Amino acid sequence: MAVNVKIGLIGALDMLKFKNMAKVRENAIQAAPAKEITADYAINNNAKALHPDFVKLVVSDVIDHPGAASKTIVFKAADGGKLPYFRAGQYLSLKMKIGDSVISRPYSISSAPKEALGGKYELTVRTNPGGFAAEYLLTDVKTGDVFTASSPQGNFYYEELRDPAHIVALAGGSGITPFLSMAKAIADGTEDFKLTILFGSRTEEQILFKEELDKLAENEKIEVVHVLSDEEKEGYEHGFITADLIKKYAGDDYSIFICGPEAMYRFLEGELGKLGLERKNIRREALGVTKKVAENPDFPEAAKGKTFTLKIRQGTAECEIPASAEEPILVAIERAGITAPSRCRSGECGWCRSKVICGEYFAPAENESRRWADKELGYIHPCATFPVSDMEIEVPGEYV
Repeated sequence: MAVNVKIGLIGALDMLKFKNMAKVRENAIQAAPAKEITADYAINNNAKALHPDFVKLVVSDVIDHPGAASKTIVFKAADGGKLPYFRAGQYLSLKMKIGDSVISRPYSISSAPKEALGGKYELTVRTNPGGFAAEYLLTDVKTGDVFTASSPQGNFYYEELRDPAHIVALAGGSGITPFLSMAKAIADGTEDFKLTILFGSRTEEQILFKEELDKLAENEKIEVVHVLSDEEKEGYEHGFITADLIKKYAGDDYSIFICGPEAMYRFLEGELGKLGLERKNIRREALGVTKKVAENPDFPEAAKGKTFTLKIRQGTAECEIPASAEEPILVAIERAGITAPSRCRSGECGWCRSKVICGEYFAPAENESRRWADKELGYIHPCATFPVSDMEIEVPGEYV
């Protein structure tokens, strides 16, 4: 049965206006003069100050910690002003040019958030035999050197809406740095929670920041328990950080925060299950990518020891580079002198997200943080992905 609809003159004009709306708007945009926005808006200025794309830093001091085989690098704002504020526990991604390679590495900020308002950040680096960036920072960096870094990043901090008012921090080696920042923030009144630090070291001599930590522990909200694995001494716990040791100092209502070497994370996997904590009450600082990926039972046997060819597309540029199956794709890209975006280098933040055109790859489950859609559409995080065949990928240009 036919339906007759009558449209009056006014209705027809309305439909015609709607049909031509996009064209009318485009004509108006093209006819408008191009004017630079020069107005000084407070909200825009605050956003730029708190969350800049990058910051320029200059080394003002290098402090040696010989017993702990570490150094603290003190940075000032290159322009002499303030630096972006941060939450105690966050990190900076520091960009470095080493030889022909342009790389970045994340380091937890060991200074207090308040110090950023005076234009100061401190990063503490520990020796890493065979490491690329750590040895450069420990041996080559000097006062006056200029660096580019990201603004403070990461979610490894106390959050009142999520965490109980007692944080039990499990630290190993240079993993003490985010907790040192938290302790300083508690001591100066920036943060308000109880912090119990169980700090694992091999020997008393190797304890990093011992005097500073013991001084901070004079605050009633800060407790520092040193745990020595290779020595038995009065006043120290001995062995490893176990579930029983955590229970001894934790009390009833607490969250666990963990930062330390890969071996410590592996050991604690079994211990934390004995505590009966909810998942939301266990937070881990970015572990970094698996170092011995070929030992992963899911790693393809045929790829072990192999080197493959990566075809890299970046904008209109293309190149082919070699890539070991047992190193992350991002490492191969940086080694070839290609500047690529990265921050956490643990597969978490997605800053290095890249598109796979073709080829096979392996992403360890412990570093797998991609969204479901990215897995379906063939996107990877090169910082935590290993080539197991020749590949072709699209890598975004550097954002910083």
